[in-house]
Amino acid sequence: MPFVKDFTPVALKDTNLFKPIQIGDIELKHRAVMPPLTRMRAHHPGNIPNRNWTAEYYDQRSKYSGTLIITEGAFISPQAGGYDNAPGIWSQEQVDEWTKIFKRIHDNKSFVFVQLWNLGRQAFPDTMARDGLRYDSASDNVYMSEEQKERALKANNPQHGITKEEIKQYIKEYVEAAKNSIAAGADGVEIHSANSYLLNQFLDPISNKRTDEYGGSIENRSRFVLEVVDAIVEAIGHKKVGIRFSPYGLYGAMSGGAEPLIVAQYAHVIGELERRARQGKRLAYIHVVEPRVTDPFLVEGEGEYEQGTNDFVYSIWKGPIIRAGNLALHPEIVKELVKDDRTLVAYGRFWIANPDIVERLEKGLSLNKYNRDTFYAMTDKGYLDYPTYDEAIKLGWDKQ
Repeated sequence: MPFVKDFTPVALKDTNLFKPIQIGDIELKHRAVMPPLTRMRAHHPGNIPNRNWTAEYYDQRSKYSGTLIITEGAFISPQAGGYDNAPGIWSQEQVDEWTKIFKRIHDNKSFVFVQLWNLGRQAFPDTMARDGLRYDSASDNVYMSEEQKERALKANNPQHGITKEEIKQYIKEYVEAAKNSIAAGADGVEIHSANSYLLNQFLDPISNKRTDEYGGSIENRSRFVLEVVDAIVEAIGHKKVGIRFSPYGLYGAMSGGAEPLIVAQYAHVIGELERRARQGKRLAYIHVVEPRVTDPFLVEGEGEYEQGTNDFVYSIWKGPIIRAGNLALHPEIVKELVKDDRTLVAYGRFWIANPDIVERLEKGLSLNKYNRDTFYAMTDKGYLDYPTYDEAIKLGWDKQ
């Protein structure tokens, strides 16, 4: 793969992107963050991070010291899963492998938060049925697509709105996964409340049709997420916890900007987090997906929602904010974003293809193109074989 054409890199060394920042109880040397990137390389059965490749993958991408790496989503329990080749963090075998991965990141003097993942109705209902597991969401039978409905009914595993007891059980599993992450050596955890997974399904009125205290009003739809936050903070400390939201996301049949009260919904949740912060329990960060990306499966520049902005988060939350969404090829936007002293910028797909992306951002060096076909393939191709800038020059990529 040669360098990206028709893109003029800009050195960001003299911007706030390369100013240190305190995140919880760690100090980063810069504000470029590797966000969670699902890669589907885990071993099945067992959802164990790949023993042959994954430690090397994270090692390559954490070489620039003082970098924050947020791992790919890790399932908190079998019931929270539903993809055979995504990793978990509930078993000792999984924890043992993560421990090796985190050591590699720390040996590079970088830092790592584990993203805690619960699929809800994004799971494959037939996979869940095979393993004797429920097909869960906020509400019964509110499917995200006709295809998913057909798949669930064929598997005799219809969508199940979880009970209050099952909510309590999930909260326990979030806590155990957070404790396992810290035991494995992680610096913290990120609660995945974005991109149409279970917590997002509770927040969004399009998927949450409940009539109990977990549905109906904005306050009620926020309840599960906030209970998860409170329980994890109690278990591992507020400085080790971040959370991710995607207010304008459409992926997985979420409302996005079509819902007039969507900003009010997220303003409420974030306001509750700020209220806790002022009581001495400020989370390490809030991570938001920009309206530039409403569906992670679209190519760069497609599906942008131009009538909304995440700027509202800044007027409520007074801690650090990570912004993610098609920013690698737009240094002019990054320059503006990082003028705010609380802002960090996440680079996703291009961190996959550029293990040394931080140095390239710093110096204004060309970026390797990525190969979408290998994002989720069970192979080390497109995983471990992307060259650094110096290696790419030796390969003659600048001449292609």
